[in-house]
Amino acid sequence: MTLAEDIQALIRGVRAGQFLSVGIVGALFDTLVLTLVVEFAGIEPFWAKFVSAEAAIILMFVVNDRWTFSEEAGGGLVPTGKRFVRSNVVRAGGVAVALSVLYVLNGYFGVWYALANVIGIGVGFVVNYVAESLFTWRVHME
Repeated sequence: MTLAEDIQALIRGVRAGQFLSVGIVGALFDTLVLTLVVEFAGIEPFWAKFVSAEAAIILMFVVNDRWTFSEEAGGGLVPTGKRFVRSNVVRAGGVAVALSVLYVLNGYFGVWYALANVIGIGVGFVVNYVAESLFTWRVHME
């Protein structure tokens, strides 16, 4: 299969919908944690994003591992730990995209930080889905 065919296979079917559903929950959780850290800890949105992103990554990993990619996940603590590390590395790219969008929209254009965060998460969604499918859970295209 070509890369284009692999990507088309990834966006078809139930798995993409499950990943999107988990991503929406993760985005809401990320934004909630971001807001709590900014408002109650007084940390700037740019720095608070690191805390909220990791909290959301943990939540989304657990749900994706048990639901979205349950066929590929396999059991046991060691395989799960390896997938968790891969997921964090892969999602660093998505966090970099979200953080960049948050920084630009909030810092340069004055967009409310929570809205800028949601927009950034949306921009990084496609990158995360493809990278998570191929590298974290090692989905094989047929």
